[in-house]
Amino acid sequence: MPVIERVIKPKTHKGKKAILSREPKIIEDTKQTLFVKGLKTTPALQQCMKDLYLLKRPEGKLLHKRNAIHPFEDATPIENFGRKLNASLFMMISNSKKRPNNLVMGRLFEHTLMDMVEFGVENYTALSKFRVEKIPSGIKPMLVFQGELFENNHEYVRIRNLLVDMFQREKVEQIRLQGLEHVLSFTAHENSILFRSYKVMLKKSGTRIPRIELVEIGPRMDLRVRRNKLATDDLFKQACKKPKELKVKKKKNITSDSLGTTHGRIHMGAQKLNTIQTRKMKGLRKTLAERKAEKKRKSLGAESADESSKKLKVAEENVN
Repeated sequence: MPVIERVIKPKTHKGKKAILSREPKIIEDTKQTLFVKGLKTTPALQQCMKDLYLLKRPEGKLLHKRNAIHPFEDATPIENFGRKLNASLFMMISNSKKRPNNLVMGRLFEHTLMDMVEFGVENYTALSKFRVEKIPSGIKPMLVFQGELFENNHEYVRIRNLLVDMFQREKVEQIRLQGLEHVLSFTAHENSILFRSYKVMLKKSGTRIPRIELVEIGPRMDLRVRRNKLATDDLFKQACKKPKELKVKKKKNITSDSLGTTHGRIHMGAQKLNTIQTRKMKGLRKTLAERKAEKKRKSLGAESADESSKKLKVAEENVN
């Protein structure tokens, strides 16, 4: 027998608005991130999660209760949290003898687990340890990825894609120079990813272009790659698919380079420079001698044509 799904109809305007906000859109809202605690954690690991939450605010939701969740064995609780709180990204911390200082980053697609990566947090330095001026909340960071593994290794390519999804924030069309204040650096080195956070300082240089300095503001940590559960190529391709309304129609003979400059190609026929109409300038007019010579050439040509036609007629009469 067919299974009949129960459709929940909203009873209030607020409930209807909440259901409509979760429906698919052509341009999706900014992705929300869940911060979940496992049953056992350490104070340093909790401080690490709080620092990451400060970097993600206001697109983050911090859950204060501890949860008996093991995402690599059963991801159903994470999927339920994501469906309930309308979040597609998550970070989870846990601590055990086998996997100390454990940090799991992952994402959901259509409220089901897509992929996740397990890291071991090492050499952690908290945000409060750096006695420098911090950046305002909600600043869009610049992401820098260094290391050949991010280009050549399939696993690290997917991890880079996950980190971009995790920290990129909303998409913008324009941004002012003073808005480029935050840099997040990820360096792949010996099965680890070195996570660093910097503030961009604009110094005077005596010219219109300021001198750039990077000041580390924290947090700082080394993320040792442990386990991963990556999506299949078909599922990854399906998740990256764009709606038809957002696809830009390709224009013939128009291309763009990596810097965003538009180049156009024009196809022109053979140019007859002798008969082309140009601007009638006084300096380009023919002199009186040139006009007389041209008339003389034309008259000589007409006379020679008449003579040749007469010769042809005489030849035809002789033949007849």
